[in-house]
Amino acid sequence: MSMTEPGTTAIFGSYVLTERDGEQVVLRDHWVMTEGRRIAAITTSRPRADIVLDQPGRFVLPGLMNLHNHCFSEAVARTHSEDGAGRKNNASIVYTVLLPLTKRGIEILSPEERLAVARLGILQLLKGGATTVMEPFRNGIPEMFDAALDMGLRFYGAPYLFSTADAKADASGQVTYAGDDGAVDLAAWNALHARWEGADHGRIRMAMSPHATDTCAPDLLRAAAARARELGVPITTHLAQSPGEVATIGQRHEGRTPAEYLDWLGVLGPDLLAAHCIDCTGDDLRLMAARGSTVLNCPRVFARAGTTASYAHFAAHGVRTVIGTDGYNMDLLGEVNAAAIISKVTAGKADVATAPELIGSVTRDAAAAIGREDLGAIRIGATADLTVVDLNHPHLQPLFDPRRALVWLANRANVDGVMVDGRLLLHNGALLGGDEHAITTAGAAAIQRIWDLPEARAAFAG
Repeated sequence: MSMTEPGTTAIFGSYVLTERDGEQVVLRDHWVMTEGRRIAAITTSRPRADIVLDQPGRFVLPGLMNLHNHCFSEAVARTHSEDGAGRKNNASIVYTVLLPLTKRGIEILSPEERLAVARLGILQLLKGGATTVMEPFRNGIPEMFDAALDMGLRFYGAPYLFSTADAKADASGQVTYAGDDGAVDLAAWNALHARWEGADHGRIRMAMSPHATDTCAPDLLRAAAARARELGVPITTHLAQSPGEVATIGQRHEGRTPAEYLDWLGVLGPDLLAAHCIDCTGDDLRLMAARGSTVLNCPRVFARAGTTASYAHFAAHGVRTVIGTDGYNMDLLGEVNAAAIISKVTAGKADVATAPELIGSVTRDAAAAIGREDLGAIRIGATADLTVVDLNHPHLQPLFDPRRALVWLANRANVDGVMVDGRLLLHNGALLGGDEHAITTAGAAAIQRIWDLPEARAAFAG
């Protein structure tokens, strides 16, 4: 695909999600008009435009934002790690499957094959309705940036930094830590920042991504945070994602929790997006709320192992909470639905994690988490990122409340259109300007090469 300069587009919405005085408002039968990279009008009269999309039953939303996703590792683990496969003592697959096999995959795949995997992931994200994605990934897959640039996604690339780049779990599930790559990884991050930050009018950006509290030592975390704040880029990390991580940090750092460890280092702040946090205490979450940090809640990847990661639990502690897909399925609407169900089951109440809240978590709240006032809302002057959902399907009719329908009944197959920066990337559910079958076939073939490795078969067998 080649990215042309955006012109004018008019999209009719039977429902259009806007805001009034900070509250969501659903308008009936309005047009959203874009000019260049901006929203130019929201009107009841039919505008003139280069592209006019006039189909009934569409729900026009601010572009959905997924601030925690892993294209490469998700593909490596797909259909191998469900039903407990690849786990040791029902522990995390991070150190048994994901980190070892992505490291090996980067070594054996050609740049063209890595690009094919990246394109496959981005195709899935776009077809799932995402317009903005923050993507942490192992250093050595710079092709993620090339794929995002080429395919039109708004992309925050977050190549990992490790003090311990070779953490592995033994037969009992105990993690051993080895290596020190902090300086090398920070230098690699700086080189990628010089190459990619601000590409295509700012559509391609960087985030600082020290991998996790147990794989990053104090000096690296301090240096990474200082560099991020010097450049004004978000910081993202994995925090308290397993009991083993909590125990490791407590042993290393005078009984501190992972959240206390980051606060001790001065890393907790409004620019920090912390993934998972499932083993945070209530005090940890209140500390994060006080510092203005964000929890990246990815419920389904933990539900696979019988662990609840409840959006409502985090939100109840006052910490800004947004929904991401992590390394599982890249289906943002499915993830939002899971967040609703898991929250209600965990709380034992039906009135938590409401549809408006959860839609806000992947629009307005996500935009606030990365300091983007121009994203996350449909208003005149905002950046023209839009997600359009077709509500005409039998499972969505008859329709009373489009927001409840979106969260409780819709799925990724109902995503009709995706616009990023005023460019229509997806229409009638299909990628424009790209061959979906070719992208899928090439990406799957590259992943098969990793699956054919003896160490991959051993890892998946557990």
